[in-house]
Amino acid sequence: MSNFEMAKGRFTEAMQVLQASDKVAEGEIAAIGYSFGGGVVLSMANAGLPLDAVVSFHGTLGLPVMPEVGKIQGNVLVPNGADDPFVTPEQIAAYTAVMDSVGAAYEFVNNEGVVQAFTSKGADSQGAKFELTLACNAAADSASWASMKSLLAGTF
Repeated sequence: MSNFEMAKGRFTEAMQVLQASDKVAEGEIAAIGYSFGGGVVLSMANAGLPLDAVVSFHGTLGLPVMPEVGKIQGNVLVPNGADDPFVTPEQIAAYTAVMDSVGAAYEFVNNEGVVQAFTSKGADSQGAKFELTLACNAAADSASWASMKSLLAGTF
């Protein structure tokens, strides 16, 4: 993300490949991402790419692009771990304040007692191996997946 224009170009090319497929409904695109990928999909929505729905599971919030009025075209869901040391309270406050100020359709879910990588079954062992605060949380994983399915069903 240090070269946002390149990242945006790659993302746009991937969207074009999907849109050209006969398996994809014309003009109906959602993007989901986890951790770094969550920050990527949020940034692409913020940049105004034509995404009908965006879900960022325990995604980064130190985003290179913040939204402006009318830029975000779809609904955004951000399931987060409230105790994630990689997403600060200041980042959450800044993100939600901007989203509110531009009138974006979004939901930020801050799961209490949950840390980074809560959707990953291998998070506990990876956290121990690399001495990082990572942990799977089955309840948060299940609830966030159900919320995503609900968002997508309501969008498409």
